[in-house]
Amino acid sequence: MELQSALLSDLVSLTVIAVVAFAAPFVASLIPGRPIPETVFLVFAGTLLGPNGVGLVHPSTEPMQLLSQLGLAFLFLMAGYEIEPRQIRGPMGRHASLCWLVSLGLAFALAHALPLRETTSDVGLLAFAIAMTTTAYGTLAPILRDRNLVRTPVGDAVMVYGAIGELLPVLAIAALLSSHSTTASVILLVVFVLLCLDVWRRTKRAAARGSRIVTFMRENAETGSQTTVRATVLLLVFLVTVSRLFDFDAVLGAFAAGFILRSTVPDGDHVLEVKLDAIAFGFLVPLFFVMSGAAIDLSAVAANPALLFGFMALLLVVRALPVGLSLRLSPETRRLSATERLTAALYCSMALPIIVAVTSVAVELDAMSQSMASVLVCAGALTVLLVPLATSLVLQAQGFRLFGALGEVAEHPAQAGTVMREHRRQRLEYARAFRKERRVLHEEGMPLSSAEYLALREYSKHLHGRDDARGAPGGEDADRHN
Repeated sequence: MELQSALLSDLVSLTVIAVVAFAAPFVASLIPGRPIPETVFLVFAGTLLGPNGVGLVHPSTEPMQLLSQLGLAFLFLMAGYEIEPRQIRGPMGRHASLCWLVSLGLAFALAHALPLRETTSDVGLLAFAIAMTTTAYGTLAPILRDRNLVRTPVGDAVMVYGAIGELLPVLAIAALLSSHSTTASVILLVVFVLLCLDVWRRTKRAAARGSRIVTFMRENAETGSQTTVRATVLLLVFLVTVSRLFDFDAVLGAFAAGFILRSTVPDGDHVLEVKLDAIAFGFLVPLFFVMSGAAIDLSAVAANPALLFGFMALLLVVRALPVGLSLRLSPETRRLSATERLTAALYCSMALPIIVAVTSVAVELDAMSQSMASVLVCAGALTVLLVPLATSLVLQAQGFRLFGALGEVAEHPAQAGTVMREHRRQRLEYARAFRKERRVLHEEGMPLSSAEYLALREYSKHLHGRDDARGAPGGEDADRHN
């Protein structure tokens, strides 16, 4: 009877989560321009519906925790698959790695300088510092796709710096926050990496030789057997299980599975990607975000607003500031405009999944209180809300030439009235052009948000039949976004 009651409770939780997952894109679409990703609604819906809210979602049961871990695993599988190893190994990848090490050193210094020793241990301070250096690339990749920033200068920079900002914190968690000693953790991490390399080598060799197993998988990929999907799930579950056996977080195994999958199909596999997207973002990933929100204790957050907003400010100082400076100094990214560097740096300060992982490990080790973990997770969730909003506003301000107008006013304060009147005239022209071209795009079957529209120079070129974006929404600087 008790088992049936627990099963019913889990089914109710799953039903509620399914309703939230279904409703989230509709709610997000109600906001003009869709500047807020649906992830935000999933997280805060979980907070309201969880045990600290109305109590319809119960994240503490073992079946729900397992499903949440699978959602986290699929999120990082897709994040690892999005990363192109060639770019990570290139000069930009080296600069991104150096930038992350600078962030880590700065985070350690700030964590020990802040008055946190009364509420957390040395291990907790270490977890706090690692959390400040993260980028939610798994969450960020779908936003970049939705805003058509993939394979643009800004998108490439965010991809490399964001991937490093997710990969290296995962390795830091494995090496520094394990229940083993640091030496034992490093040895186990090396063994795990060697195991992953062996799996990669065998997979690569089998694919290159076209063995009978590989041939059978390809021939049955579109049948009811779904062999390629099953092989991917096997790879994911196997490496996640091994990472847990080594007492590492599941994120490490999932990320490794994504890397191996990408190296096996370096040019991508659209059919497989569609299927994995359906499994991941159709149910498991939304479930993970709702469950993450359900673990947030709003009373703990309300009791410590200084830590909430202070941690968000620290993310900007520790992560966004070094990324912006690195983009300014690195030869590969010097050509980016100031607005593009600001946009990329803000994107790299988004942090949620790794914060969930690192705080969960710290709480399991009794190195951090659950209330402090709730505040940090809530701060990470707020970055997912505020960063897309901020980048959207930056793009729109750039489109209105606001930054140029303010610069002219600063240079010629006596002509401020004339400059602002001209700026207002240009802004009205921009708005009219925006509405006109948006209608055309809708008629062509392309319902774009305002942020997506501002990022798409090629549509302006196609519609106006000219080679530059002057006079079109976004202006000359926005043209460089692609």
